[in-house]
Amino acid sequence: MTTTSDIAVLVGRFQPFHDAHLALLTRALAIAPRCVVVVGSAFQARTPKNPFTWTERAEMIRHALPEDCRDRVAIVPMRDYYDETRWVACVREAVAGLVADEESPRIALVGHFKDATSGYLAAFPGWTLDPVERLPGADGTQLRDALFAALPEDAHAAVALDAALAAFVDQAPASTIAFLRAWTALPFFAELAVEWRMLRRYKEAWRAAPYAPTFVTVDAVVQCEGQVLLIRRGKAPGRGLYAVPGGFIEQRETAWQSCLRELDEETHLKLLEETMCRSLRSVAVFDHPDRSQRGRTITHAHHFDLGDREPPEVRADDDAAAVEWVPIERIAAMEDRFFDDHFHMLDHFLGITHA
Repeated sequence: MTTTSDIAVLVGRFQPFHDAHLALLTRALAIAPRCVVVVGSAFQARTPKNPFTWTERAEMIRHALPEDCRDRVAIVPMRDYYDETRWVACVREAVAGLVADEESPRIALVGHFKDATSGYLAAFPGWTLDPVERLPGADGTQLRDALFAALPEDAHAAVALDAALAAFVDQAPASTIAFLRAWTALPFFAELAVEWRMLRRYKEAWRAAPYAPTFVTVDAVVQCEGQVLLIRRGKAPGRGLYAVPGGFIEQRETAWQSCLRELDEETHLKLLEETMCRSLRSVAVFDHPDRSQRGRTITHAHHFDLGDREPPEVRADDDAAAVEWVPIERIAAMEDRFFDDHFHMLDHFLGITHA
């Protein structure tokens, strides 16, 4: 195959990096002297869907390549944003920064159309799309499920894990399997397996519904004197992660009523409804299909600004293990400690990543 581009771009989550990913990367290196691998879902907290950090995935990618090819690959982390227009602009900017020394570089985007999540392949006009047929076999979701399912709640975990990893032989590079073998010995693997089982039971409970359920929630972004009110989740999913106060809407409540109720139940923020009404700055709907691991969950987020007054006293209760006023200037450094898309919710209202 002859070189047809100056640089090839490959986008993926690589959770974990498997043989189908390697085939795409091999194609990218065949059509261009350099390749940019954009690692999506970066800077997130570990979850059963995104168990590996972007740096861990970068290591998997590099070790799967022959040594003489590694210098030809640049790996770029990219957060999701849950806003395709913004995400595309950030990917373009990252790639442009790597080819700034070239005049009118020929850029190819390598990928295959898997499902609706592959729509981004058509979002880069000016780049040449190099479509590749989907390879049979390896699938990230199935590999993660096999990995977490292999950790039973008994004393035979090592045997089960060995069997699961042996099944990966025809689906992932040997270097990925070696990485997973070491990774599963780390303490957070067992914690993620517990959450994986919880989410599996949660979805199983809704399997008999005549239609796939859509859940509606509310969230409260409350800022005061340069700080924002955050809870630490007390239960799975996301136990121990930061979140804004919120929860499921009740059958006989409006979104506004549910928002104030959840705020009171989780933080005991005691302010008059009239005060909260005056403090309301905006309401936004967050409805990305992948924003929650529990399933299709649409939230109505309310942004309150209490001004420069002293932050009211709060106390954790209900689903919150802890509650605190956190300086807004600290939020950017906490991105990988947030539940679901709550960091992006804060970014939307407070401009965390715009600064």
